[in-house]
Amino acid sequence: MDIQKKISRNFQMQPFSSDDDSEKTHFLKTIALGYAVTENAISVLSDLKYNKSYIYYGGMAELLGIADSYTNETVNSIWEKKIYDSIHKDDLSKKHINELRFYNFIKNLPPQKREGFFVKESLRMFSRENKCFAVTHRMFYFYENYNNNIRFSLCLYNLRMDDEKEESFILNSLSHESYILDNEYDNRILSEREIEILRLIEKGMSSIDISNTLSISKNTVSRHRQNILEKLQAKNSVEACKIAKEMKLI
Repeated sequence: MDIQKKISRNFQMQPFSSDDDSEKTHFLKTIALGYAVTENAISVLSDLKYNKSYIYYGGMAELLGIADSYTNETVNSIWEKKIYDSIHKDDLSKKHINELRFYNFIKNLPPQKREGFFVKESLRMFSRENKCFAVTHRMFYFYENYNNNIRFSLCLYNLRMDDEKEESFILNSLSHESYILDNEYDNRILSEREIEILRLIEKGMSSIDISNTLSISKNTVSRHRQNILEKLQAKNSVEACKIAKEMKLI
């Protein structure tokens, strides 16, 4: 999936520090294991610096036929393919879009304001017998002390309770702030002017054409184009238009 590649590139382009992080890695692995055991969940701790994931399987994993209960494995990827294969394809697409939304949300916050935020959403997962289960997915970020880059992500998969809401949210466990992740939220990622320019780019218009159409300078158009690429984590305008369509921005 293209968005998956964008997110990987975002993480890998971060200037990670060279500090010894073995103690923090061990601490977070213990947390991930604890979630899997106490909640019968599947927990995935991804190390974004080394492109590696530590996966811990609770009873839910055996129910889905993914792995035996209370086992674990390490994979050389931040994308847990074995788990993704059991997620409904529409929900998997939504999950990756929400991760891009969350990444943009966090990156637009000052470092001192990032604590406590996580994503919560509902997914459909299927067992080997094709039985559908309602699942709650939560994702948390952990940061380097040196430069506040996103170093680890922790994904938790739990069987969903009947009274849980199905919307996708960004939540804060400390301040109780909440933001519904939907198309209205996406419209806040890009400004109205950026969306207007992206629509013209999608029509094949050059920067000079856009400048004349909107009666703004070519430099202003160039600045907006660069902002669009950064916000959508795209390497070129074609890619930006494709992501924007997936997010229903244009």
